[in-house]
Amino acid sequence: MARIILISPESAPAEVKEIYEKTFRGKPGKVQKALAHRPEMLKNFLSFYASVGRSLDRKLYELIYIRVSLINGCRYCSQHHVASSKRVGLTAEDGSALKAGNYSRYSEKEQAALTYVEKLTRTPRDITDADVVLLQKHFSEPEIVDIHILTGLANLTNRFTDPLGLELEFPEEKI
Repeated sequence: MARIILISPESAPAEVKEIYEKTFRGKPGKVQKALAHRPEMLKNFLSFYASVGRSLDRKLYELIYIRVSLINGCRYCSQHHVASSKRVGLTAEDGSALKAGNYSRYSEKEQAALTYVEKLTRTPRDITDADVVLLQKHFSEPEIVDIHILTGLANLTNRFTDPLGLELEFPEEKI
């Protein structure tokens, strides 16, 4: 159960109702209902969220988001991104591999990103020039920036959703 009141479409101030209608067709998720306590933050967060990772292949985007969320033990984000990852062809086997930290099924480029993202999530202070050089073999500088920001975004949402007790809007899937 949520640890804060979630702002429903019925009780939302006009500014938030407009966002709910325009962006979510009147059906916001629990994250949006929590962020609605801060309408300006909700508006800015949605814009920021939509801009992150756009230079990356969508499959890689989902792999990164899921892996970071699994490392952090964030059920809400893991489940949301497992659901959305199906649209880019990820399977239950991908979920199991990501959960185990086994990247052998992925391309060299995806392995480089996932290995880097894991280190960035677990021990960011240990990132070295050599780690970045490995990324540079596969990614442009805008993509490297996106990998960093996407990892940070996943870490941010992981520390927001589960700790606030946000429950899934759909049945949980085993990973």
